Amino acid sequence: MHLRYSYRIYPTAGQRASLARTFGCARVVYNDALAARKQARKDGLPYPKGTDLQKLVITAAKKTAERAWLASVGVDPLIQSLRDLDTAYRNFFDSVSGRRRGRPVGLPRFKSKRDARQTLRFTRNGFRLRSNGKLYLAKIGDVRVKWSRSLPADPSSVTIVLDPAGRYHASFVVDVEPDHLPEVDAEVGIDLGLTTYAVLSDGSVIDNPRFLRTAERKLKAAQRELSRKAKGSKNRAKARRKVAKAHAKVADTRMDWLHKQTTKIIRETQAVYLEDLNVRGLARGRLATSVHDAGWATFRRLLEEKAARFGRTVGIVHRAFPSSQLCSECGHRDGPKPLHVREWTCGACGVLHDRDLNAARNILAAGQADRLNAPGGPARPGVAIPRRARPVERGTHLGDLPRTGTRAAGAGGIPVP
Repeated sequence: MHLRYSYRIYPTAGQRASLARTFGCARVVYNDALAARKQARKDGLPYPKGTDLQKLVITAAKKTAERAWLASVGVDPLIQSLRDLDTAYRNFFDSVSGRRRGRPVGLPRFKSKRDARQTLRFTRNGFRLRSNGKLYLAKIGDVRVKWSRSLPADPSSVTIVLDPAGRYHASFVVDVEPDHLPEVDAEVGIDLGLTTYAVLSDGSVIDNPRFLRTAERKLKAAQRELSRKAKGSKNRAKARRKVAKAHAKVADTRMDWLHKQTTKIIRETQAVYLEDLNVRGLARGRLATSVHDAGWATFRRLLEEKAARFGRTVGIVHRAFPSSQLCSECGHRDGPKPLHVREWTCGACGVLHDRDLNAARNILAAGQADRLNAPGGPARPGVAIPRRARPVERGTHLGDLPRTGTRAAGAGGIPVP
């Protein structure tokens, strides 16, 4: 499996100038290739192939007076920018044809030199790792790297990233084997929220740190200072970097916290079950800031990636499953409840439930039931169920249950239709 390892790099003033020149050349090559393909489509001609584009916008362009400065940078990042364009077109066509899941992907667009984030990719021909710990980049030189940890294998490529805060990072791609952890018996369901970040079915509670809300006062002050600067001035550029650094600190703190929480959950449990939340819909409402601050999508993505690496299972329960309406003890469905109702008593068995803990237990039961029925498991009665049916499972077969009180006949008190 492929993993990315990112490190902070500290180029000198001359190297920063060379990187800026390479960023600009890669952007121009990308835009020239995109313009050539758009023109070919307008003329009714087939799309130029990658090799033809390389000859047109790199090899031949270097011999012209308008693009002679392309020869001053390494050719490897220029070629990789053309491959990025091919990937963008491939994603568009796969999205239109239905082969690509997720949000619809549009046609590639021209890149702007005013983009706050710039990237370059070097393959094995364009970079080397020196014995003194420095990173050699073609036509840029040896760059100092802050090695926070060692690479597990030789990298196949490195991407140089300049973020809006003015920081440089080197992101290495390495190929490693999955490192499965010893199996444990614990399985948990997780109910995500805003008052508390997560409630686990075993009773554990993860508080919501609210990183953005905590730093809101400093962010407002920095943004107010930026708004008072004259457009195009150097002071405005300094104020913009100050705002970007403040937001980067919030994002880095949140990501570090999410990594620690997901690693702890993956190490202590064999299977994790989550509800498929409609994050895009929630982020359009009055709680948009809090929803974005929570980072639920990143939490789920990190769980799935670490589960695949360490031999764990992540199951996703369908968003239509009424986890907050069912009694986790008897399976009786009490119907929808307003958000301010945090505790409720089951009308059938009389058990007092905490809303979030009850939902987490229902998610656990639904995920376990769906996992036993997952594709690839034995269908013949009496055959043992495998411990892990899939590295990552999505969806549930339960759907939205009818609004009638029934006694549970399935796993964990989940009623069946």
